Amino acid sequence: MDMTGEIGEVVAERRLEAVAADGTRTPVTVRFGRPRPDELSEHGDWRCPHRIRGLGEEVTGAAFGVDSLQALLLSVYKARLVLEERARAASARLEWLGLPGLGFTVDPQAGVGLPGPQFAVDPPATLPDGGRVLPARGAPGEQ
Repeated sequence: MDMTGEIGEVVAERRLEAVAADGTRTPVTVRFGRPRPDELSEHGDWRCPHRIRGLGEEVTGAAFGVDSLQALLLSVYKARLVLEERARAASARLEWLGLPGLGFTVDPQAGVGLPGPQFAVDPPATLPDGGRVLPARGAPGEQ
């Protein structure tokens, strides 16, 4: 079986660690497949598959939406629920980049002050603490 398996082309991946009470660390990987039209839908709905490895048996699932973006967002949400439940059942906590949590949500204010590139929003904004969020870059030549 190739790396993409049943979920098709992998468009996003997150590598996490499950940390047990005794400090043992176990890798956990979540992969999301490219959203595609749902062949069984009579209304043009979409599906987005995901696969979770680690924290028990490998599991493949999918979420459905009215368009590709909704299917992707709901697949991320569904994977988060599965991961949180598996971590609870294993009495482990999940970490991403050495920090608690999955990093599945985006909070532009939380990115201020972290090393590396800041989160981008459009239009430019000044945050309550005085930090600046840079505008997202458009296509070449766009400002």
